[in-house]
Amino acid sequence: MPNRKAPTARQRRLGTELRKMREHAGLLPAQAVQLLGTDRTAIANIESGRSGVSGERVRTWAGHYGTSDSAYIGALADMAEERSQGWWEDYRGKLSSGALDLAELEDKSCKLRAVQIMHVPGLLQIEAYARAVFEEAVPELDPASLRRQLSFRLKRRDVLDRDDAPECTFLIHEAALRLEFGGPRVAKAQFCRLLEESERKNVTVRVIPFPGGFPNAGSSTLYASGPVPQLDTVQTDTAHGPAFLDAETRLVNYRAILDRTEQRSLDPVQSRDFIHKRAQQV
Repeated sequence: MPNRKAPTARQRRLGTELRKMREHAGLLPAQAVQLLGTDRTAIANIESGRSGVSGERVRTWAGHYGTSDSAYIGALADMAEERSQGWWEDYRGKLSSGALDLAELEDKSCKLRAVQIMHVPGLLQIEAYARAVFEEAVPELDPASLRRQLSFRLKRRDVLDRDDAPECTFLIHEAALRLEFGGPRVAKAQFCRLLEESERKNVTVRVIPFPGGFPNAGSSTLYASGPVPQLDTVQTDTAHGPAFLDAETRLVNYRAILDRTEQRSLDPVQSRDFIHKRAQQV
């Protein structure tokens, strides 16, 4: 397969998992060359995500590496066979690659669990609220860029409407419900949307109330579950865009962070009452 100019985060992830598989087998690249009957450049390009690989080849390599986890191998083979392009590709070259990678991560995940400190989660935002958030961007967005950001943000919400929509838990800090982006009228409409969304079978909304602390309080976090635990991904927000983490230790730590944060949140019924009260206050 020809080399890619710019592999996506998901394509790089597949390559990373193949590299981990090789390393867990105790093989150096030179040893893998002999075992797999290929050349070192081909292995390097596949492991970096610069080159694609077939599902059959993934299964062959897994067999040579002595990997026995059939669910894990099957999930990687499925990733390798993905050929269709997602809706986010329409925005390539117009938005950052990180934004597109986030949309793909949400689309491919089986379960999403997020902590938001200062904003309502993007998947639950109404247009007026999202516009108010984007209008605070530095540097300021020009009208065309603002329209692209808004259309992309609203399109991402479609993942919740699929027949196979991921199970979602949104932990929203009270601070996000106190910051009235767009003013009282927009805030009220946004709170009403939160209440509506919390009634979905696949959506749970929980509020983290004042006072009190919780782990990793300075950063919003999304934990996206893959088809097998080894393919889970953590996405964190930075000033320069989304960052993606998949090292095993990081995944374990972030699962613990989210578990403890959820324990300190109001339960779903109490959270609905809290949001309803905020809607009446604005």
